[in-house]
Amino acid sequence: MAPLLALVLGACATQAPPTDPLATPSPPAASSADPAPAPVPDRPPRLTASAAQLDFLRDWSARENRLYQVAAPLLIANTALCKRHARMLAGFTVRTRYSYSHEYSAAAQQALGLDERLQVTNVMAGSGAQRSGLQPGDILYSLQGKPLPVGAQAERDAAILVGQAMDGRDSINVTVLRGEHQVALDVPLTRACALGIELGDADFVNSYADNQRVMVTRGMLDHVRSDEELAYVLAKEMAHAILAQGPRPAFSARINSLLRFSTAAPTPGRSTIKPYSPVADSTADKLAMYMLVGAGHPIDNVAAFWRNLATRYPAAEPDSHTALHPSTAYRLSVMNAVRNAIRAKQKNGMPLQP
Repeated sequence: MAPLLALVLGACATQAPPTDPLATPSPPAASSADPAPAPVPDRPPRLTASAAQLDFLRDWSARENRLYQVAAPLLIANTALCKRHARMLAGFTVRTRYSYSHEYSAAAQQALGLDERLQVTNVMAGSGAQRSGLQPGDILYSLQGKPLPVGAQAERDAAILVGQAMDGRDSINVTVLRGEHQVALDVPLTRACALGIELGDADFVNSYADNQRVMVTRGMLDHVRSDEELAYVLAKEMAHAILAQGPRPAFSARINSLLRFSTAAPTPGRSTIKPYSPVADSTADKLAMYMLVGAGHPIDNVAAFWRNLATRYPAAEPDSHTALHPSTAYRLSVMNAVRNAIRAKQKNGMPLQP
């Protein structure tokens, strides 16, 4: 599966494709009323997945979509706080059945309706893509009037092509197949923090960030009681990623080891990440609270959430969030001070900057 909120499609495409996937005849002019044959060459026979695989993939997809929807406002609203990571994004995710491991290819076809073609699976909330009318389930047919690839390399090749199309433009033109018709859309690009959002295949309660990606484990998703609390977790890890001064190999290895669907080589064994220092962790807490306010989230319950999590999952518990973030008392004191400072700034109409 492609890393990063593939919602940031095109943002990180820097390498040229080995061949020219556009060397095919141009499609007919797009019209919302024109019937469009599905451009699927040599469609393979329908595969069969087990009930367990279907249930797992449906659950995994629902969890990913929840992560993406909660992350989107934080990414879009805080470009002033993530200057090094801010860039123009396409604002949507596309996948094929090949986006998943061979073991789950059949399940992707049956449970998610994916095939050889590029299907929109998520549209970034608040993005230009959402405003343009792009919808999950749309099949990407063409980009800037040229047909898009299908097959095993389609997702990778499309990311490169979209990245090239975005260069120097404020929007991109796409034609999608929606049911029986072609629909032409002008998709405005969205400036956002280009941080990857990943779901971790683990039941322990934790989250991680290297200098480009944020990961929340399945266990943490089960722990949070609301999307508001999930936003607290995401903002904290986004802050760590933004504050990182360079690559963070230990965190990157940990994230890679917990990716369920990835071509990245997993890193076996228990995490060897050193716990954060009180200063580093509290600095991220401060930035996270400003990010939450920027995205419209209340912050009165932030400190209580982290206090309760530390009580339920103490630092002595292996792989717990508190083991990685042990300075609970110091962090809480900083959070309370930051909350008071933000309230004062709001009252006096001052800029909400750390």
